[in-house]
Amino acid sequence: MFSVLKHLAGRFGREERGATLVEMALVAPLMLVLSAGVFEFGNMLHQKLLIQAGLNDGARFAARCNSQMYTDFGLPAINCANMSRNIAVYGVPNPTDASKPRVAGWDAADVTVEIAEPSRCHDAVVGGVTQYRSVTAQVCIVKLTNNKVYRDLGMLSLIGIGQITLGGSHEQRLIRF
Repeated sequence: MFSVLKHLAGRFGREERGATLVEMALVAPLMLVLSAGVFEFGNMLHQKLLIQAGLNDGARFAARCNSQMYTDFGLPAINCANMSRNIAVYGVPNPTDASKPRVAGWDAADVTVEIAEPSRCHDAVVGGVTQYRSVTAQVCIVKLTNNKVYRDLGMLSLIGIGQITLGGSHEQRLIRF
């Protein structure tokens, strides 16, 4: 009986038909998982870049927004923080029901806006050293931050990766013309 098994094992070792099929069966699942992970990581990076572009746009708007100017001319006051938050998420200051966010699932509540709070103002010159080039004694900063949770992990969840937060921020010098 042992000699028969030895003969079959030797014959199996010399046979080359089907070797490619066996190699493919071993390698294909690994390549499939790696490819899916690369696509998922690319999607996550794309969403991060869209969020960062939105934060940049919202901060630029907030830095130039001046609700006092509207009231000085007898117009209704505007809420610069809400409008900049909407610009960051939707791309428009006053979204309609049909407006879609730049990133699916991103909401204006995920964006924090800080406009010229006293903690966001800095002296332009400290100890005789110019920190900020400015014609004013203080430079105030507008900052937008984000904390959107990326939940669509797909294949990455198979290796134990949990929720990932796509955080970002953008600071802009307050101009208000």
